Amino acid sequence: MPTKSTSFKRVLIIDDTQVDRYIAERNIKKYLFSEEVTVKESGRKALDFLKSLEGTPELMPECIFLDIRMPEMDGFAFLNEFEKLPVAIKSNCVILMLSSSLNPVDYEKALAHKVVKKFLNKPLDKEKLESLVVEFTS
Repeated sequence: MPTKSTSFKRVLIIDDTQVDRYIAERNIKKYLFSEEVTVKESGRKALDFLKSLEGTPELMPECIFLDIRMPEMDGFAFLNEFEKLPVAIKSNCVILMLSSSLNPVDYEKALAHKVVKKFLNKPLDKEKLESLVVEFTS
């Protein structure tokens, strides 16, 4: 049983790649970044999940790790839809793009969205999580 408390209560990972989801979830738990981790393999399923929590803001994720390249709905399409959601859903949520893309256009496009607070390259590791804790909980 960990003695150190976590930095966030709830985190959502949105990624279509099983290995990337596994690594992110495992490290979030291992390094006590969050108490609860929800994983969705598509932007559409993640939006449905968030909408289902509209009446229970205390269950909303405080942090979303969002992949860019996904079939059906990529990360940018997710962001466009997320920005249309009610304030009750998006008000206390930090979105972090988590991608293997090294394309500077993706970086600029991601950060052009007001709701995106940071762009991180995969994999999600201990150092990245520790820097996020310092940046977002200090």
